[in-house]
Amino acid sequence: MDALTLLTDDHGKVKKLLRDLEATSDRAIKTRQTLFEKVKSELTVHEFIEEEIFYPELKAHPKAKAIVLEGFEEHNVVDTLMGELSDLAFDDETWIAKFSVMKENIEHHIEEEEGEMFTKARSVFDRAELEDLGSRMDQRKAEAMREVVGSPA
Repeated sequence: MDALTLLTDDHGKVKKLLRDLEATSDRAIKTRQTLFEKVKSELTVHEFIEEEIFYPELKAHPKAKAIVLEGFEEHNVVDTLMGELSDLAFDDETWIAKFSVMKENIEHHIEEEEGEMFTKARSVFDRAELEDLGSRMDQRKAEAMREVVGSPA
């Protein structure tokens, strides 16, 4: 699997989890907590493979450097919001509002990655390079999943 397909598949999984989580009511605290933990672990693993492998490789190309730096910053914003959500009770009246802001940030980030960033990646990497990156990222993803949740990806 090439790197862009792997990342796109991850994005689809996260977007579904975000929609499911957004649909929870204030009374579905256990479901909200379970879904949030899944979102958190999926995003953590996804950030590992992007920040350790994909972003550094892409950043090495001058015409992609700015979008990669923006990607790092968007990760930081989401990490901050996720940390704040982790510190709130799942039935806190502000929880879903803060979650909605995080979801919007993630959706914007995905849109930029799959648009501008992936376009740049296709212009600087050939098919073999994308396959090699995908292989390395898939291997790291399995390792990271074990580190984060203690189970295979």
